[in-house]
Amino acid sequence: MKNNNLIMPRLRVMMFLQFFVWGAWYTSIAVYMSQVGMSDLTHWPYTVNPIAAVIAPFFIGLIADKYFDTQKVLGILHLLGAVFLFLAPSTINNPTLFIVILLAYNLAYMPTLGLSNSIAFRNIDDQEKQFPTIRVFGTIGWIIAGLFISFILSSAFGVTAEKTAMPLYTSAVASLILGFYSFTLPKTAPAHKGQKASLSEISGISVVKDLASPQFFVFMLASFLICIPLAAYYNFTQLFLSAMDIANVAGIQTIGQVSEFGFMLLMPWFFRRLGVKWMLVAGMGAWVVRYALFAMSAPDSVMWMIMVGIALHGICYDFFFVTGQIYIDKQCNDSNRGQAQGLLVLVTYGVGMLVGAQVAGEVYNSFLAGSAQLTLANWGSFWWLPAMFAAGVALFFILFFHHKAEQAKRTVTQ
Repeated sequence: MKNNNLIMPRLRVMMFLQFFVWGAWYTSIAVYMSQVGMSDLTHWPYTVNPIAAVIAPFFIGLIADKYFDTQKVLGILHLLGAVFLFLAPSTINNPTLFIVILLAYNLAYMPTLGLSNSIAFRNIDDQEKQFPTIRVFGTIGWIIAGLFISFILSSAFGVTAEKTAMPLYTSAVASLILGFYSFTLPKTAPAHKGQKASLSEISGISVVKDLASPQFFVFMLASFLICIPLAAYYNFTQLFLSAMDIANVAGIQTIGQVSEFGFMLLMPWFFRRLGVKWMLVAGMGAWVVRYALFAMSAPDSVMWMIMVGIALHGICYDFFFVTGQIYIDKQCNDSNRGQAQGLLVLVTYGVGMLVGAQVAGEVYNSFLAGSAQLTLANWGSFWWLPAMFAAGVALFFILFFHHKAEQAKRTVTQ
């Protein structure tokens, strides 16, 4: 039994900073790029982000599983990421270089999602009960980042902060802090230090073999597919809100993280009553409802529909992504936990979001063709597409994922 009174607060601070770093720049970068003359390139940050998720996590997960303490790898990557974030605004006159710098940053950041999860899982005793109370601080970090950008920075400098480089600099400072803080985290030694790495481990084939089962492959396929419509939310919600003449875009989007906070705390209760399968289905179903609300709200700017759609983020994210992280961890042992979390990052934030960003970008540019901006009616038509896609993925998952009830309904008292 680990000393949770000492470890849990430290893990919560780690998770807070982990998502503060991401939330500070991710929800406003498209607005900034549009302001500096890159409005036709706003899907690229949401493309290089998943490219990095495809390239890096397996390799970094392997390093953390076999060679170096995980907390040290986490710290080095965040320090490196801070350097790239500080550099990015100086390259806005060269859009190609700007995108390359964002790619370099994301190559450093994206592996840390799996590494921070791995550190948390390795240092707790009950995943279903304890991990949500750690992960919820990541949600708080994202909320605070959005509010800080939209209200504190904007008020302090008398500008709309989202239209400036301030979010990038904010992320850079937070990344620097987390980089140094990571070295103070509980020692999370590699489970098989000194063992040689095989080609199958580096490529990720070995962890797939370890976890292989029909329900595992259905889960992974559904995770990939649902991230295709998800990319449309991350990429275009901020532009959609701007088209509605809504100010403080980053701050408004934190409504979703406030919802996420509440549902994260309720996850142990839902685990007991729904189990893994139906929590995952609820998460996918919430995406369908969200996009439908966006579509119906667009022509007449129905604000309550937009706000409810954003607020559904709590169910969308917690019930699918966090439940998925717990599901994967319960299939693992200490020898492959880092690689397994890296695999999930690759499939979701990597391949799924990469495909989704490109598809969403092509669809958006098709609607944009011949006009300076989408009309409200066109925004409605745009949002129906991810709604229908998400509905199809949810139906596929219901039909083909057959997780045993006794496994799915393990209680938090175990």
